[in-house]
Amino acid sequence: MEKRDRLQDIFGEVISVYTRAQAIADGVLIDVTAKANDAGFKVPVALTATVWAEAVAWSAEDSVRQIHQDERGRLNDLLWVAVNLARHHTGHRMPFQHYRVPRGGNGVHRAPITLVMVIGPGDTAEPVVTFMLPSDD
Repeated sequence: MEKRDRLQDIFGEVISVYTRAQAIADGVLIDVTAKANDAGFKVPVALTATVWAEAVAWSAEDSVRQIHQDERGRLNDLLWVAVNLARHHTGHRMPFQHYRVPRGGNGVHRAPITLVMVIGPGDTAEPVVTFMLPSDD
């Protein structure tokens, strides 16, 4: 008996599947693989929409109200921190502190946010990296 058959005997028939590709198409995940490759990642990389909103998103209005920044620079900062973390740690789930200027209001000082870098299987069991907030699980 195959492992798949044994699992189906235990858990029953699969009701639905939501793939990583579907999550990217729906905007639940944001694919940043091209920029991540530039930073040193060798596998596909995505951020949850909540991580994008908290750590990367920045508008021209934010720059006028707070401090001049842009999304490209904020994403590069995040990926640089993360690729160095990945080089020096083992494990598939790595919580870490990332410092960014929070959006909104008129703050100009960096503040920490806890993010989690998860290395796991993609849609075809290939290794992928996903950044999420601890509450995104």
